[in-house]
Amino acid sequence: MSEKTGLAAFPNEVVTNSLVRFVRVPGLAGEAALITLDNGHDHKKPNSFGPAGLASLDAALDEAFSRNPALIAVTGKPFIFLAGADITGMPLIRDRADALAIGREGHRIFKRLKDSAVPTFAFINGATLGGGVELALHCHYRTLSSGAAVIALPETFLGLAPTWGGTMLLPHLIGMDKAVKVIIENPLNQNKMLRAAEAFGLGMADVFLEPADFIEESLAWAAKVVNGDVTVERPEADKGEAWDAALARGKFVADMKLHGAAPGPYKALELMALAKDVDFAEGTAAEDEVLADLILSPELKAGLYAFDLVQRRAKRPAGAPDKSLARKIGKVGVVGAGLMASQLALLFLRRLEVPVVLTDLDEERVARGVGYVHAEIDKLLGKGRVSPDKASKLKALVSGSVDKSVFADADLVIEAVFEELSVKKTVFAELEEIITPECVLATNTSSLSVTAMAADLKHPERVVGLHFFNPVAILPLLEIVRGEATDDATLATAFAVCKDLKKSGVLVKDAPAFVVNRLLTRFMGEILRAVDEGTDPVVADKSVEPLGLPMSPFILLQLVGPAVARHVAATLHEAFPDRFGVSTNLDKIVAAGKMGVYAWDDKGRPYVDPEVAAFIETSGTPSTGDEVRERAVAAVADEARRMLDEGVVAAPEDLDLCMILGAGWPFHLGGITPYLDRTGVAEKVTGKKFH
Repeated sequence: MSEKTGLAAFPNEVVTNSLVRFVRVPGLAGEAALITLDNGHDHKKPNSFGPAGLASLDAALDEAFSRNPALIAVTGKPFIFLAGADITGMPLIRDRADALAIGREGHRIFKRLKDSAVPTFAFINGATLGGGVELALHCHYRTLSSGAAVIALPETFLGLAPTWGGTMLLPHLIGMDKAVKVIIENPLNQNKMLRAAEAFGLGMADVFLEPADFIEESLAWAAKVVNGDVTVERPEADKGEAWDAALARGKFVADMKLHGAAPGPYKALELMALAKDVDFAEGTAAEDEVLADLILSPELKAGLYAFDLVQRRAKRPAGAPDKSLARKIGKVGVVGAGLMASQLALLFLRRLEVPVVLTDLDEERVARGVGYVHAEIDKLLGKGRVSPDKASKLKALVSGSVDKSVFADADLVIEAVFEELSVKKTVFAELEEIITPECVLATNTSSLSVTAMAADLKHPERVVGLHFFNPVAILPLLEIVRGEATDDATLATAFAVCKDLKKSGVLVKDAPAFVVNRLLTRFMGEILRAVDEGTDPVVADKSVEPLGLPMSPFILLQLVGPAVARHVAATLHEAFPDRFGVSTNLDKIVAAGKMGVYAWDDKGRPYVDPEVAAFIETSGTPSTGDEVRERAVAAVADEARRMLDEGVVAAPEDLDLCMILGAGWPFHLGGITPYLDRTGVAEKVTGKKFH
């Protein structure tokens, strides 16, 4: 056994203890040592490893080996295997020597499982992330429960790399192409995680078992392996051209997502490249060095700040009323049956599993909306995401009508009609004559005043803004907008519904365009203004690549739609004419019916649409890319400070949370306000830091 480092526990570390019991398994000569990882809390506080947790596993292995068992297996508490390293203690590591020590200690202890003469098994019974996956990879064999919620190596999403053996072991187990998917692609794709069946399909486990008797079945299978009744065969990884091609694809993905703005994914790719030729000891030593570099990087600090916002603040939204005031929702109405309304109907249907009814102006539109919901349910059924019985139940719960009287017994009605104040006011006036006194009226407006919408109603107190982001099923943010008359019961109901929909709600003051659209429009306004002045559209679009945003401004414009972007810009121009304008060239794009600045070639690559280029007019004063980026970032700093001074949200953290969850603002930037502080832009533009 290698020398122990004697790391001190992290302050306030919630220690995951490794508890050993020795069990007899039918047909197995000798005992099985079963090590259970358990931090003493329920599944809401997952197991994780800090120094004390690692020490407990080390001691458990000492105890297990001392009894000469027939096999050693590691499993987790109910629903959780291991969520990896205790990242809450990482910001406290200030010294490179300490960072190296935590990497080396994890490697030393995990390697005991890899090098063991006794067969070792990971019984992956629940959610497994980061170091949990790496612990399992060190075991000789792995069983996986179909009930395991998520399997992932999310380190590159946070600004790290898998450095407890993941970059060395995973490529050899499942091949480099699949390893790139798990280590690079999925984390950089909004931290996508694998379901258990997907992980098994990739080859990350040897056998797939049902959760009801998972431990018993795992032990029985392990006994067969030990006795030679079952032989596990794994294909050898292709270390030829396919290996290098997969790494090149990984770099392409990182470049597309980050443009070199964060080192974590690139360091991970460097380590994975090493895994082709170096031995395990050399490879893990390289992992230690990378971990020490990344732990001390500003990108990790920013990533951990963002992670804390998403994990903590999003679950305890500032300003939410007492949840006991919330009303029960037994039926939902959706006014409108277009794409956005249909997406909302599907979301309410799937999450609440209550009757949902859509209305629109004619039968054709209603039928199209209901048909969309049915088709999406069929897709879920085809992917195995819902059972045939659940699919039938959901389809039976959704209906449509051209008569708004179907909302008479609804508990919540949300409108998603044309973005025009007079239209929305008319809809609400009609609804008020139909619905019950307790029914909540919600608007999905992206920029209009909730207060103005409710102004002429007899009961404006039950109107609230629920601003969802497109695509509704994917983006987790819900801006919950309190109008001047909105009462606590309505607001509490909105937050309760938000939680049931599995969205993250942020309370927002009823101000023009709320948070995300206001900041993005100010940002986009500077890019468009640069084009109006004469900057080449490609130069303007690529100017912000160093930020590592998930998509460029003009790709985002195409996703949102020029007409929608113009409407929001016009709304903000009316409210703040000194800071928001409407681009003359954007007007022309909308008038021409163009989808954006770009057209796309047969390989999916964008180029400036020649017809757009032909009608763009400029003042002939172009800027460099650096100049465009500086003015765009400065504009965001100015607008963020104004929004806080106006009380649009409670704190800078809420601005950051909105942009991370609603606009895909990268974790490695840590939210807008820390980035503006870190780069000095906040003080330069506003005279003070946000934090």
